[in-house]
Amino acid sequence: MTEQSEFIDEATLIETIENQLEEGNPKKVTETLMRLMMTGTAREDAIQAMACALAIEIFDVMKNDAEFNLKRYSEHLDMLPDLSFMEGE
Repeated sequence: MTEQSEFIDEATLIETIENQLEEGNPKKVTETLMRLMMTGTAREDAIQAMACALAIEIFDVMKNDAEFNLKRYSEHLDMLPDLSFMEGE
């Protein structure tokens, strides 16, 4: 793959989050959106933060030629809205 084909843009990540919400899978995505919105986070901001958590997992999959780790993705969603977990990635 070329570097360009490996790049996933923000719009694609947001679309993926929206699809996960629509499908209700994984449940953690819907739970996270509700939790963030109940604490005053705007829906758009919550979706963007969730897209960051997804991007971290996708990056790890691509970097390490690994399978998608739902547990780790869920853990990152649980950490939101604190994005400091991204600093060590």
